[in-house]
Amino acid sequence: MRLVAQCPLVVAGMLVASASLRAQEPAPIQDNSFLVEEAYNQESGVVQHVSTFARAEGGSWEYAFTQEWPLGGIRHQLSYTVPFLDAGAGTGLGDVAVNYRFQAAGGPAASFVAAPRVGVMMPSGSETMGRGTGAVALEASLPLSLVLGRRIVAHLNAGGTITPSAHGIGGTRATTTGVHLGASAVWLARPNLNLLVESIWVSDEEVTGAGTTARVKQAFLNPGIRLAFNAGRVQVVPGVAYTIGIGPSSGSDALFVYLSLEHAFRGE
Repeated sequence: MRLVAQCPLVVAGMLVASASLRAQEPAPIQDNSFLVEEAYNQESGVVQHVSTFARAEGGSWEYAFTQEWPLGGIRHQLSYTVPFLDAGAGTGLGDVAVNYRFQAAGGPAASFVAAPRVGVMMPSGSETMGRGTGAVALEASLPLSLVLGRRIVAHLNAGGTITPSAHGIGGTRATTTGVHLGASAVWLARPNLNLLVESIWVSDEEVTGAGTTARVKQAFLNPGIRLAFNAGRVQVVPGVAYTIGIGPSSGSDALFVYLSLEHAFRGE
């Protein structure tokens, strides 16, 4: 069965689940974007566990597990992401990322929120299998979140990466750079049910020889749905989206699945 045929069935199931769980009155969904990063840091004493899974129609897939921890309060946040993927040459670990984020403006109740982030990506994935760069990479990003109305929230991203001595075919190396931009709009249909559409544009370099690179561009739309319910003291947020390749990425569609578990890890 084609992935696009499966997606409406998943969405219908989530809508039914949302209606049946309305009486539980979970906290409103906020820090649960899919591809476009939102700017809400974790509140003091609360940890978030995020799993994402994307499978392209060609069969390649990627799973990533992320944990976000507050460092004493909402101003400072530490997170890490561990990816596993199959890029067509075998399954295995990708490049692990460790990130620090600073809540520079706003908070959960603000109409404008900014949280610049810096990160390091470790060369834990195999470059020969297409799962990594073979070198340490540095990344900086600026996520912004804006409340545009009672039911509309937008998120904006801009950032870049630099990878000194990235590995290429035949053991060649070169310094590569990348740029990413993203924007999304979220409709708060109900506190526990949101519809969203995201768009991302990525321009990365690949090593083509000793000291030489070629730039590869990608662009995607990602319409989706997310809901929330409480399981004891844990807020559970599942979501699903269908990633559509546009422009240079036409034909690179994928099914995207999201799951977040958020809970207190100590008493306040």
